[in-house]
Amino acid sequence: MDKKLYAPDITKLKGVRKFSMVTAYDYTSALLVSMTEIDVILVGDSLAMVMLGHENTLNVTIDEMLIFLKAVKKGAPNKMIVADMPFLSYQIDIKDAIENAGKLIKAGADAVKIEGFEYPIPEVTERLSSIGIPVMSHIGLTPQHVLKFGGFKIQANTKEEADKIVSASKKLEECGAFCVLLEAIPEEISEVITKELRIPTIGIGAGRFVDGQVLVWQDLLGINPNKVPKFVRKYANIKDTIIESLNRYHFDVINSTFPSFEEAYHLKRV
Repeated sequence: MDKKLYAPDITKLKGVRKFSMVTAYDYTSALLVSMTEIDVILVGDSLAMVMLGHENTLNVTIDEMLIFLKAVKKGAPNKMIVADMPFLSYQIDIKDAIENAGKLIKAGADAVKIEGFEYPIPEVTERLSSIGIPVMSHIGLTPQHVLKFGGFKIQANTKEEADKIVSASKKLEECGAFCVLLEAIPEEISEVITKELRIPTIGIGAGRFVDGQVLVWQDLLGINPNKVPKFVRKYANIKDTIIESLNRYHFDVINSTFPSFEEAYHLKRV
């Protein structure tokens, strides 16, 4: 990666090449991503689940998002960072949305991500875009609507739902979104959206025909001990390596084989 990308660069990639995004939530993971060719980091509100242990994303606050975002910024200043706006940080009114988006930008985000397409989301998207805050829209399975959906379920399974999502993507583009994230929808629908939009699409569980892909750090590296969705490809199995390494450390300690003579400090001989 020669230079850091920004929202206009991502938009220009449409039709040129696909782009990659991965979540990161702390300094160490961000530092590792900074050493790769990955295009974009997402500080997702998924941290509520994978970092804080909540059952969904609804409980994370803007203040918690800022803590993780600042750590990621320190680890990867050379990467474009998109930060999720958490539940109820933008739905109440435009003023709240601007203030909270501004906090994320000042903490190091290069863009914010907003879930949904119903009122007031288009208005918020348009207002933030107009004052210079790039917005990545997020439609399909929007985890902040998990209670309304009755769980983490595939969306746009019917023609009516599909038509609504296609129409919503166009509306969000008109409102100034620089990219649309499509989650857990049939790839036939994401292909239609990708072809009809001038801005790029990025998918998570949206199939092959989007302009970019995003995965959760813990999922793609095989760290997550829980069941992962069908769309996840594990590029490593670090969970087993971690468990094995911790057990080896434990037994080395109780058997007095760690630390060794070489791993200890000694008085200098004079």
